[in-house]
Amino acid sequence: MWLASEMSAFAHVSELKSFTAAARVLGVPKVAVSRAIVSLERRLGTRLLVRTTRRVSLTPAGELLRPHCQRLLAEVEAVRARFGPVGADARQLRLLVDPGYGRLLVTPLVPRFMESYPDVQLTVNVVDSPPASPGAEWDLLICNGAPAQSELTQTLLGSPPLLLCATPGYLSQHGRPRKPADLLTHTVLQPATATTLLLRRQQESQELRLRPALQVDDPALVHSSAAAGLGIAVVPEFLCRQGLALGKLERVLPDWTVGESLQLLALYAADRASSSAIRQFLEFLLANLVPVLGTSEHVPGGRR
Repeated sequence: MWLASEMSAFAHVSELKSFTAAARVLGVPKVAVSRAIVSLERRLGTRLLVRTTRRVSLTPAGELLRPHCQRLLAEVEAVRARFGPVGADARQLRLLVDPGYGRLLVTPLVPRFMESYPDVQLTVNVVDSPPASPGAEWDLLICNGAPAQSELTQTLLGSPPLLLCATPGYLSQHGRPRKPADLLTHTVLQPATATTLLLRRQQESQELRLRPALQVDDPALVHSSAAAGLGIAVVPEFLCRQGLALGKLERVLPDWTVGESLQLLALYAADRASSSAIRQFLEFLLANLVPVLGTSEHVPGGRR
């Protein structure tokens, strides 16, 4: 029994290239996955993984073991599909995504998921107001932050940081803020409805009450407005990463961080936990979102 669970942990780590992502999918602490890998390596008398601060890769022995572990998972999945309570609905997946981050991050991946899992019948709906509780009309919800009074099981997909950025042209014309209070004289663009902005630097924090020129739930629109030189934007790092690298955007107050980070969540009812379609879609999201968000081994939290 222990060997099977260790091989399962190894299969997930080798597939997702992340101990954190594997722990989220398995619903266990990250330390449990690490211990399972160490135990498996001791049983086999060889090293299976090379782990650095940035990536996880397979050793030659790990490459040899991987297909055996994948076959084990496939057999377990076959048993679950044959005898599990989900029955005929196991290969159907009704997905809800919010119009902001869900649409931006998830919907572009849908065609690739369908190519990898052509037997899953997938339905995708974009919803403005995520439901607060499970319903009979959907299986999986992808959104930023949990709905109020949520009774759903949660898996954290990522917690990307928010940055302040603007075009060099805008900053040359209007001046570069040197301290948080300088933002009060600038045009600020935010992907939210809040009128306050919390900034932190080490043990110091400042909260500003702004009058944003643009407030919208679509972060892509905030980013494009900033790229057009309309003001200083509060945007997730993954959206402005390329612009910063190419010099088309510039960090504003780089010593300060935006206090509230995003919480990109996948939510589903507890009685749907045995669905193979949900599990495969979550594994696919974690494998493909971790490189985009760039937070694979530094994101706290997970399934609860």
